[in-house]
Amino acid sequence: MNIAHPSATAAQQVTLHESGLTLPLPDQPQAYFNYHWLRDNCPSSFDPGTRERSFDIFHLSEAPTARAALIEGQHLVIDWAGENHRSAFPLELLAGYTQGTPRPDPADLKRRAWFSDHYADVARFSQPDLLSNHSAVTRWIEALLVEGVAIITDMPDSDAGLTDLAQVIGTIRPTFFGSYFDVKTHINPTNTAYTAAALELHTDTPAEEHAPGIQFLHCRANSVEGGRNLFGDGVAVANDFRSRDPEGFRLLSEIDIPFYCEHDSYDMRSRQRVIELDQHGEVSGLTISQHMLDLIDLPQQLLDTYYPAFCRFGRMLQEEKYVMRFTLNAGECIVFDNHRIVHGRAAYTASSGDRYLRGCYTDRAEMRSTYRALVSEGRFKS
Repeated sequence: MNIAHPSATAAQQVTLHESGLTLPLPDQPQAYFNYHWLRDNCPSSFDPGTRERSFDIFHLSEAPTARAALIEGQHLVIDWAGENHRSAFPLELLAGYTQGTPRPDPADLKRRAWFSDHYADVARFSQPDLLSNHSAVTRWIEALLVEGVAIITDMPDSDAGLTDLAQVIGTIRPTFFGSYFDVKTHINPTNTAYTAAALELHTDTPAEEHAPGIQFLHCRANSVEGGRNLFGDGVAVANDFRSRDPEGFRLLSEIDIPFYCEHDSYDMRSRQRVIELDQHGEVSGLTISQHMLDLIDLPQQLLDTYYPAFCRFGRMLQEEKYVMRFTLNAGECIVFDNHRIVHGRAAYTASSGDRYLRGCYTDRAEMRSTYRALVSEGRFKS
């Protein structure tokens, strides 16, 4: 049946069907909307204070059906059968939900790959400026979303300085090592990072089911001989690997392998894919650590193809084209995407000076949330 506003033209008619309705929108002559979706997403279904859904469609005794519907100005207005309820939907809102595509995400920025010569161009920000300047925070998060790494200068020589910085974009995210970790030479180390030995390129805590997303390494002292920092962009390497070795890329991006971290009081285990893809099928990062790789338990025949691909990729990570080498100085903090950036260090002489880095993590999802709040109004405009 057709129900239209008395003054509406034929092109403005709303057509009611058994499970939904069709109406004209500016960019298409006939757009279909399901009644359940319309009733559930009535603008009145959301509490303006909590910004959460307050209507519960599970409590309807019958499937929602429109008794009448028409276009009034820039709104679709529906009177619901069996209810004393009217809904008014902005046509602009409806236009964004006709094709079943996710709503635009301002934090879904295109990644920019970088290579070994990137150090001079790494985005740099001052810690005091980030604590007081929202526009600087926006640029910082954009650098982390696009390039995965940034260096923060003017860090105070204190534990609080790192905490204050990390809390700008998220909550400190504990791991089974604790809320913070101190990278210095230990007498009885439980991790290779706590020795003076070389540390291979890796991502942190791969044995966790959901490894933390953003890592902070605050350099408090660095006067030792050696120990240069090694950083690489996993996106750059994996994108090139995809072109160089398509079948190897498929194996590493589709098959989970085991990682572990075990000591006297913990036995952490997980299964991860070495190459991580996002919702667009693009490379978003890596999970890799030779120190925390468990015995790979794939079928032995599959290992005939998997292990060679794994080794080809591991060697590729170490090619000079990809490895950025530099020295992090006292008063600097390097912040990076732990699911994208591989990092390590050269060996150093422990007796030659003092080397101390204090670290912590926050989550990528919370960082993206902070960014969205900074750059967009969201759906609940005041």
